[in-house]
Amino acid sequence: MREARAALSTRKRRLPWNRAGLSRAERVVAFLQWLPITKGPLAGKRMRLLPEQREFVTAIYGDLDEKGLRRRRIGIKSEPKGNGKTGLCAGLVMCHLVGPECEPRGECFSAAVDSQQSGIIFSECEAIILAVPEFAVCTNVRRHEKRIEVTDGPGRGSIYQAMSADARKGHAIAPSLFVFDELAQVPDRELLDNLLNGLGKRREALGLIISTQAPDDTHALSAMIDDGLSGADPSTYVQLICAPPEADPFDERTWLACNPALGKYLSLKEMREAASRARRIPAFEPSFRNLRLNQRVDAREDNRIVTAAVWRTGAVPIDRAALRGRTCYGALDLSGKHDLTALVLAFPDDAPEPSFDLVPFFWTPEGQLGARPPAEQERFREWIRLGHMMAVPGPTIRFSYVARQLVALSREFDIAALGYDRWRIDDFKQDLADVDADFPAPLEPFGQGFKDMTPAVEWFAELALTGRLRHAGHPVLTAAVAGAVTVTDAAGGIKVDKGKSNRGPVRIDGAVAAVMALGLAKRFEGEPHVDVDDFLRNAVVV
Repeated sequence: MREARAALSTRKRRLPWNRAGLSRAERVVAFLQWLPITKGPLAGKRMRLLPEQREFVTAIYGDLDEKGLRRRRIGIKSEPKGNGKTGLCAGLVMCHLVGPECEPRGECFSAAVDSQQSGIIFSECEAIILAVPEFAVCTNVRRHEKRIEVTDGPGRGSIYQAMSADARKGHAIAPSLFVFDELAQVPDRELLDNLLNGLGKRREALGLIISTQAPDDTHALSAMIDDGLSGADPSTYVQLICAPPEADPFDERTWLACNPALGKYLSLKEMREAASRARRIPAFEPSFRNLRLNQRVDAREDNRIVTAAVWRTGAVPIDRAALRGRTCYGALDLSGKHDLTALVLAFPDDAPEPSFDLVPFFWTPEGQLGARPPAEQERFREWIRLGHMMAVPGPTIRFSYVARQLVALSREFDIAALGYDRWRIDDFKQDLADVDADFPAPLEPFGQGFKDMTPAVEWFAELALTGRLRHAGHPVLTAAVAGAVTVTDAAGGIKVDKGKSNRGPVRIDGAVAAVMALGLAKRFEGEPHVDVDDFLRNAVVV
C-alpha cells in the first residue's frame, strides 16, 4: 500500500470507465479492458475481450429496466477450457469490488469444488491489485484467508471471499456477486442453492456461473443451462459455446468454431496434441470432447449402453391414454426394501420395422428419503413431486404395494408377459398371489448373465441408435440409462454391470428393467404366431 501511494503521488491517471456518456455495460467493458494481464505470453498487456466475452458482458449488464436496474440475475457462460474464463471471472469480481459495479459494503464470493480451485480466482485478483496502484491503496489483501477487503472509495466496506464447495459456508450470506467456477465438477448443488437463495437479499444481486458442461443432463448445471436456453426465465442469460453432437471432433474447423481463443492465447499446437492422443487412445476421446469441445459427454461414455446424444433422440411425447388396452411386455427389477424398484412396460407398434414406447414406473420408500445423500435426496423429492416416482409409505418397500400397482396396470394395459430378475422374486410372487391369484400375465425369468443379457442389450442399443425407441425423456429412466455401464466377456458377450454403474447419485435399475422388457418383447414377438382354430380346421386326420 505504501508503494502504491508513492506511485500515485507522482502520477494521476484518468480511469476510462468514469468517462461521461458511457452506458452501464460500456463502463464494465472499459473497466475490464483496462486491467493488466498478469501471467502467460500476454503478461504486461491489457486485457482485450473476445467478441463472445463482450457479448456476454453486454447481455448481463446492458439489459436494464425503466429504473436502470439490471434485469439479469443469473448469467451462465459455458465454453471449452482455456478460453479465458478465469481471467474474466477475476475481472468481474474486481469490477464489483473497486470498479463501476461496486457498492458500499458489498459481498463478493467465488465458489468452486475445492479451496485450490476457488483460490485460482483469488490469486488472479491479488495479482491485479499488486499491479494497479489505484486498487492497492484502497484494499487489504488477506492471503491466508483468501479474502480481500475494500478500505476506501465507493466500495468501502465491501469484501471478497474465495470459498470451496463446503456448503456450510454458504448459509446466511447476502452476495452482491457470486462467481461459481467450474460448477460441472461439483457433485451436488447445496452450495449453489444457498448462494442462489442469498441473491434475494439485495436489490441487484448477480450470480455468474462460468464452466465447461457437466457430463450428463441430470447435473444441476445441465438443468440450469437447459432451462435458461428455453427462455422461460428472462432473468437468466445463458451463453453456450460448444460443438454440436454430430460434429467431427477431430476436424480443426470444429475446434475453431467452439474455441474463441484458439490461435490467440489458446495454443493450437496443444489442441492438436490432445486431439491426436484422443484419436489414438479411445479412452481419452470423451474427456477431449467434454473439455475441449464443451460437449455433454461423460468420461465413461465409451462403455455406456448408449450415448446421451443417442438417448435424447427418443425424448418424444408419449400419450399414455392412447396406449390403454395395447399389448405390452413388462420387466420388473426388484430392489432391496430400502432402495429403488423399477418396472418398465414396452409397447410395440405395428410398423414394418418394430419400434417401442417405453413407460416406466419407480417406487422408493418414503421413510428412507432423509437418509439418502443430499444430491440423491434432492432428485428423488423433485421426481416424487412431479409424479415421476412413487413414494411408498413407511421405511421399506412393501412388495404387496408394488403388486397392487402392477395389478392395476394390468387392467389398464394388456401385459402379455412380465420378466423378472430371480433375486427376491419368490417374496414378490407370494404378495402378487395374495393381491390377485389370477394375475393374467405369465411371469418369465430373465437371467442377468451374459447369455441372456447380450441379445437384450444389443437389441436395446439397436433400437435407440435407429430412432425406434421412445421414452418421452422420463427423467428417472434417463438418469438410469446415463449411469448404465456395460462390460464384456472373452467371447464378446455384453451386459450391464450394476457394480460399476451404481456409483453415481442414481441407481440404474430402470435401465436394466428397460433392457429386460425389450428383450422379452423380442423373444415373444419374434416367435411365429399360430392360430389354433385355423390349424385345427386345416389339420389332416391320420
